[in-house]
Amino acid sequence: MAMATYISHSPAETEALGEGWGRAAQSGLVLALSGDLGAGKTQLVKGLARGLGVTGRVHSPTFTLVNEYSGGRLRLFHLDLYRLETPAQIRSAGVEEFLQPDGVAVIEWAERLAPELRPGPPGGPFRLVTVRLEITSDTTRTIVHDEF
Repeated sequence: MAMATYISHSPAETEALGEGWGRAAQSGLVLALSGDLGAGKTQLVKGLARGLGVTGRVHSPTFTLVNEYSGGRLRLFHLDLYRLETPAQIRSAGVEEFLQPDGVAVIEWAERLAPELRPGPPGGPFRLVTVRLEITSDTTRTIVHDEF
């Protein structure tokens, strides 16, 4: 699968990228986000939610594991694996059910998912798109993602 690169110069540009993805998203999409703290993962999810028509306040579910947002075109499940360190912890937290979402799932710190927990091959009913956000300067982020 081809990769695409997007250079964001502000949080607003990162949100705008997510908003476009939200408008195009189909049910069953799983976005697997990776990147350091402050790289813009939550900004991207805020835009995605806006593109889906979610009107509620979007914030990182660091302490709750998952936030669910409804009211938009599709339900949005926002997961944060930052506090889970092992595949066993991730499995026992029930993350697997969100890998085949009735809507769209976004997983922050997705690099912590064991390979056997990742969604199936492209072309199936559930689609995994990997997104890596890199801090390239105080205001610039490089976002490398699977094309979709």
